[in-house]
Amino acid sequence: MVNNFWNTLPHPFFALAPMADVTDAAFRRIIAKYGKPDIMWTEFVACDGLQSVGRENLMRDLSYMENERPIVAQVFGANPENFKKTAELIRELGFDGIDINMGCPEKNIEKQGAGASLIKNPTLAKEIILATMEGSKDMPVSIKTRIGYNKNELETWLPNLLQTKPSAITIHARTRKEMSDVPARWQHIKRAVEIRDELKSKTLIIGNGDVKDLVDGREKTKETGADGIMIGRGIFGNPWLFSGRKDEPTLEEKCAVLLEHAFLFEEMFGKTNPFDSRDSLRVKNFSIMKKHFKAYIGGFNGAKELRIALMETESAEEVARLLKNRKIEIFRRSCR
Repeated sequence: MVNNFWNTLPHPFFALAPMADVTDAAFRRIIAKYGKPDIMWTEFVACDGLQSVGRENLMRDLSYMENERPIVAQVFGANPENFKKTAELIRELGFDGIDINMGCPEKNIEKQGAGASLIKNPTLAKEIILATMEGSKDMPVSIKTRIGYNKNELETWLPNLLQTKPSAITIHARTRKEMSDVPARWQHIKRAVEIRDELKSKTLIIGNGDVKDLVDGREKTKETGADGIMIGRGIFGNPWLFSGRKDEPTLEEKCAVLLEHAFLFEEMFGKTNPFDSRDSLRVKNFSIMKKHFKAYIGGFNGAKELRIALMETESAEEVARLLKNRKIEIFRRSCR
């Protein structure tokens, strides 16, 4: 196994889960500022797209800042050759690692033979991992997957992955069929660690699914023996999560960070030149930002009304005006 950052992490370590249209460069910059985890992941990016004429339109998804390190680029696809070429690109961009998505249940991803559908094709999965390793050279390769497709398949699926000797495997403690509709079953993470140890593998096992905070994560590592914990939905509305902060952020703090996040999103992904068709293709719609509003705004009198109003905004400036106009009323109500 290549010497890499994975071997220098604390035990247990904590990671921010890659989430489509959530962990973009703007959101990661906010997290890095207020509560950086031990590892950060990008959103997943299509290998096929990165090896096509549309590469330029995806490069924003691979932007990062030095204070995000170690930073891992997550990619998806079903073509081993494109994984090899993409790994070469990721390495040239200076990422600390590359992660292969083998767990996404989105139908449009699975139609490509990618994501969770690779659980049904272990031969192709191994070809993809080995091709990625060939392209990555000294850059470590990791995998994010699930315990199975329609049922628990750890006993066969995990050994298949471990044969390729990846640096780490993140296991979402549900099947693809279960999506996120049932509680994560962490006994399967414990079994994954046992399988790893029985095979005398040095691959790190990261548990994922329904982790509320650092305290919960540490408890789960004690119960399962997992090397690390990945947190996804728990980060919504709480960029301080990984800082270990014990007091509840004030409403004023949450509103300030919401506004900072909105302006940063617009700065990084908004259209800067309406007459440049290439730029218009790279823009991200401001509506993506709106999924964060409910997470940031809650737990006080008038929160529902404010969220409804925020959902009508179309720019960071509109968000700023709305918060300014309602600030006095918000804080007056919150103190009742």
